[in-house]
Amino acid sequence: MNTTPSQQARPGARHKAKITARAASEFHANASPSDRLWDTLLGGFHLIRRKSATSWRLTYRNTAGKERTITLGRYPAMTADQARKLAHETLTATYQGDDPLAERQAAKEHARDQEQQTLVAYLAGPYELYQNRRKRGRATLQTLRREFADWMTKPLGSLTRTDVERWQAAMEKRKLAFSTIQRAYGAMQTLLNHAAERGTIDANPLKGVKLERPALTEKELAEATTARRYLENQEVVALFAGVETYQEQRREDRRRSRYHGKPWLPDLDGVVYVDYAPPLILLMFYTGFRPGDLHGLRWEHVNLTFATVRKVIEKIAHKRPEPQTFPISPEAVAVLKAWHAQQGEPATGYVFANPKTGERYDYTAINRHWRRIKEHTARLAKENHIPRPLPADLELYSLRHNFASQLIMKGADLLAVSRLMGHADIQTTIEHYGHLAPDHKREFVNQFGRDYQALLAGHPESRTGTGEPATSRGSQLGQA
Repeated sequence: MNTTPSQQARPGARHKAKITARAASEFHANASPSDRLWDTLLGGFHLIRRKSATSWRLTYRNTAGKERTITLGRYPAMTADQARKLAHETLTATYQGDDPLAERQAAKEHARDQEQQTLVAYLAGPYELYQNRRKRGRATLQTLRREFADWMTKPLGSLTRTDVERWQAAMEKRKLAFSTIQRAYGAMQTLLNHAAERGTIDANPLKGVKLERPALTEKELAEATTARRYLENQEVVALFAGVETYQEQRREDRRRSRYHGKPWLPDLDGVVYVDYAPPLILLMFYTGFRPGDLHGLRWEHVNLTFATVRKVIEKIAHKRPEPQTFPISPEAVAVLKAWHAQQGEPATGYVFANPKTGERYDYTAINRHWRRIKEHTARLAKENHIPRPLPADLELYSLRHNFASQLIMKGADLLAVSRLMGHADIQTTIEHYGHLAPDHKREFVNQFGRDYQALLAGHPESRTGTGEPATSRGSQLGQA
């Protein structure tokens, strides 16, 4: 190095030399803090000595003419040859108009922003605005805040598979069903995908991370075989008796309320339906519509003259956004006509509108009415008014399964049932209900044989399979 004793002693001295491995080693051993060794071959390339470390640096001018200094790496972890190569590449980038230091600072700021973008901040910001525009957005936000409370202060980009495994274990400890855990985790995956699409985080950190499905218990195995089932005749009797008893009880309760100081409450004795629950449940029985589609049903969708409903099926709207037309039975039309008249024959609006808001009911609101109807059937069965009650664990969705199952068992073809159920793909119908279809294969084969036996009956010389030799004509017929 071209130095003098006074330069070596003075902190912050500038040294010049061709930077080689030996020159770098001597500088690192002898230099004082803030000393620099500038390379005589590559302008701006130098070493700087600090108290804690020696670093490779490069000083350059950006496109605006401003002098910038960027750290390339630490010595001796980065050798002289490696540092020189990186310095050349960095200078080449500056000649092309890039500013390496500005890019590095932007990357640090981005990383810092990601570190500060916690789940609670994202939920309270852009994601809340996004979900508030969706039909069930508020429920989704509540689920995320409730089920992922321990994740709220975590940066979105820092979530790992270990976090998921611990979270699932905690959920299972609460004895929650796997389907419930899956729904909550699906909501979190949707949030992370949303953040990644908008550049809030570089990528969904949990992409490809799936929940571990626990082994089914004996009870769950038994329930799995009955989850999608149809109603037995005695259960159908219980259903209608339960609905009627539910209405009678509501009317009786209203009479008492009006008699005991609340005469302003509407009289329920003069209406067909005491509230929206009976007609909604009966429509589900007669049409097989999903609860969500009945909650979203509007009078604009209903044609009582032609006995049809034409609407977009909400669950598969992302696959089939066009409206579909469904024929409905006279019984379903009768329910709709009675409810339509009771509501003042509106031309527009929700069929089952909340009278307080005019909007659709929350999809969980029907559950308490369904529970009461089942409780009524239990009392009726205990008093021997009906043969058996509705099972306490019977889901309302079973009415939809019953609709499809009964149609298939009565001979309806799977394609027709698929369309009536609003399935996006006939494979869904086959997978869940195909086993109920009558096995016509043997009948088809037997009928084929009978038809040809009838044809050949008038041609004795053509008969085969009876122990008699076949004539050439009979052989030709068989080949044909």
